[in-house]
Amino acid sequence: MLKKIILSIAGLILIVGFLHNKKPLPDFVSYESPVYEVQSDDVHLFKDTTYVNDAGVRSSDQEIFDEIFRMIDESQHYILIDLFFYSDFTGIETSAYRQLATELTQKLIQRKAENPDIVIQVITDPINIMYGGHVSKDFENLRENGIPVIVTDLRPLRDSNPIYSAFWRIGFQWFGNTTKKGFLPNPLDEKSPNLSLRTYLKMLNYKANHRKVVVTDYIKGGAIGFSTLITSANPHDGSSAHSNIAVRVDSHTWKDVLQTELAIANFSDEKFVYPSQEFIEKVVSRPEGTLIVQILTEGKIERRTIKEIDSTNAGDTIDIAMFYIADRDIVKALKRADDRGVSIRMLLDPNKDAFGREKNGTPNRQVAHELIQSSDGNTTIRWCDTHGEQCHSKLLIIEKNDRMTMMQGSANYTKRNLQDYNLETNIVITGKKDEAIFSDVEAFFETQWNNEKNKFYSTAYETYEENSTYKNIIYRLKEFTGLSRW
Repeated sequence: MLKKIILSIAGLILIVGFLHNKKPLPDFVSYESPVYEVQSDDVHLFKDTTYVNDAGVRSSDQEIFDEIFRMIDESQHYILIDLFFYSDFTGIETSAYRQLATELTQKLIQRKAENPDIVIQVITDPINIMYGGHVSKDFENLRENGIPVIVTDLRPLRDSNPIYSAFWRIGFQWFGNTTKKGFLPNPLDEKSPNLSLRTYLKMLNYKANHRKVVVTDYIKGGAIGFSTLITSANPHDGSSAHSNIAVRVDSHTWKDVLQTELAIANFSDEKFVYPSQEFIEKVVSRPEGTLIVQILTEGKIERRTIKEIDSTNAGDTIDIAMFYIADRDIVKALKRADDRGVSIRMLLDPNKDAFGREKNGTPNRQVAHELIQSSDGNTTIRWCDTHGEQCHSKLLIIEKNDRMTMMQGSANYTKRNLQDYNLETNIVITGKKDEAIFSDVEAFFETQWNNEKNKFYSTAYETYEENSTYKNIIYRLKEFTGLSRW
């Protein structure tokens, strides 16, 4: 009898794990937009960069949230924000470089006070309320001032960590959570109240709404339109010194982004307010241009990334700036490109800094070693020279003859980010290499790669070179099973 019970429980766990790992995705998740032809002056690059000088003093030049705040200030009718990490958490640091969460909250409340009729919506991830175990003062302030906050319900999404999530779905999830003070420390902020065990049990599912998008209306030359900003940056105090990148598009893409955001509200059983039809009818379509722009989410990002890498040949170049790289399909595609004689440069985060805590270098150091060892001399790797912050961009640049393609957004090159588990949004832009957007993104990468006088952004591969069989096994195991936070 006991044996039958054990076998039945084991069978149930396997079935639940498999079904929630492979189940159909909600509508408009893993989405590929139409291709749009956009004018050059409708596409703009913004960047946050952090560096140290000869004396080891860290400084940052920031543009991204200043641009988001400008978009909010100029909006008259509609603001939608979906940002993964929206919090004043700072890890074990006692202070943050910039209080981005408070700044954003105050900016939204101020705009609502100035224009009570404006529609403002915020969508975010439950990490900011520690999966129901923490009260966010920012979200409470927003709601008290008439700004709804949708905390994404992650349960309808596929489970990236099925070995654990099967147990959680069968048993632990039914206990809910509580904001009453618990006995376990908040791993993201030592100043916050302790958390319950139930928070940790939910956290171990390792899934997220990881998107970072902003949509606002604008008036340009007397014409009404919508801007979409897609970025790798978060309004998170502990992340405020990270290096990041963003692209703003002033035409076309807003409809697709709103459709993918409406999907979140629908499967989270929350109300979503669309721009009024009366206002939409006033939107003036921008003329077509020479840049090809497309929105991709979730698994469509991986498929397009591999397609772009596989389309390269000898004489072409691939430049990558990436916070995490672990996805085996991406690694294999890069190896194939190296074999074909493609010149590859990779600027990677050394995976050593996490809000005052030290990480062990996985997965980037293991993947970097693998790529260098297998290279025919076509792959070069440098590390971001981080000092507490992270090199947080997720950027791909491909040059083929006189054409360039760039892709950037929220998605790291990991299984969670690219294989229909996390929610992610990226943008792809293609055109002639002399377009302004490509000159700007090339300048960003070259500066990071080569450094400047008394400004050090990156360091040689040998600085963090690592060949640990144990860590490589751990990386492979975690990436394969989903037992990974990256």
